[in-house]
Amino acid sequence: MNLFTMPEVTANYVKAGVNKTKLPIYKMLLLGLLSGIIIAMSSTVSSTAAHSIASVGVARLVTGMVFAFGLGMVVCTSAELFTGNSLLLIPALEKEAKWPEVFKNWIFVYIANFAGAVAVAAGCALFGQLNYSNDGLAVYTIRLAAGKCSISFWSAIVFGFWCNFLVCLGVFLASSAHDIPGRVIGAYMPVAYFVTNGFEHSIANMYYGPAGIFATYVPRYLEKAVEAGVNTSAVTWGNFIGKNLVPVTIGNVLGGFCFSFIMWACFLHVFKGKQKS
Repeated sequence: MNLFTMPEVTANYVKAGVNKTKLPIYKMLLLGLLSGIIIAMSSTVSSTAAHSIASVGVARLVTGMVFAFGLGMVVCTSAELFTGNSLLLIPALEKEAKWPEVFKNWIFVYIANFAGAVAVAAGCALFGQLNYSNDGLAVYTIRLAAGKCSISFWSAIVFGFWCNFLVCLGVFLASSAHDIPGRVIGAYMPVAYFVTNGFEHSIANMYYGPAGIFATYVPRYLEKAVEAGVNTSAVTWGNFIGKNLVPVTIGNVLGGFCFSFIMWACFLHVFKGKQKS
C-alpha cells in the first residue's frame, strides 16, 4: 500500500513528536521562522489573487484554493508550525514526550512563526507589493485586517477551533502518504476547507493583521481605505492581539487538542482493557 493506516500514522507521530521536542532551540527558531514565512506567503498570494473579485463566494473559493498549498510546503520542508504542533499532545499523553519540552517547543515555535509572518507583512505593506489595482490590494488588506480586529472573542475561539481541527487533520492525511504528491494532496483539502469557510488561523493572521496595520502607515493607502469606508480606527496592534490573536490561538490549541485526543484514544490508548491497534 502507498499509504500508512491511521494507527500507523498515530504511532509514527509519537516518534516524530518526541524528535520535535528534542530539537535544539536554534532549530526550533529557524524552522519556525521558515514556517511563518511560508504561511505568510500563502496569505499574501491568496489576497493578491482574490482582492479584485466582487463575488464573496468566488473570492473565498479562490483564496482557499491558493492558500491551501502552504501546509503541504510546511510538511515537506519539515518546518515547525505552532498550530500543527498541537499534535504534540499525542506523545505527551503516551508519556513519551515530557511536558516541559512540549511547552518549550510551542513557545519558541510560536515566537518564530510570528517573526517570520510579520517580516513578510512588513515587506509587502511597506515596499509596494500592495500597489496592485491602483492600491486596491492595499485597501483589501486593510479591510481584511479591520474585520479580524473587530471579530467577537467567542467567534474567534470557535473559528480558531474548527480551523486547527482541520489543520491537524491535514497534517495526519499528509503523514499517511509515502511520496511528496500524496503529502501535498493530503494536506490540501482540509486547509482549503478552513480558508474557504473563513475560519481563523493564528499564524496566517500574523500576516493578515500586521499587513493591514503596516498598510495604514502608508498615507495614500490609509487615505484610500478611508474613502472606501473601511473602519481604519479598528486596525491597531491592541485590537489585533487582544481581539484576534489571543482568542484565535486559544481556539487553535483547543481544536488541535480535540483532534489529537481522538487519534490517541482510538489508535493508541488502551481503552477498557483492549489492546492498542
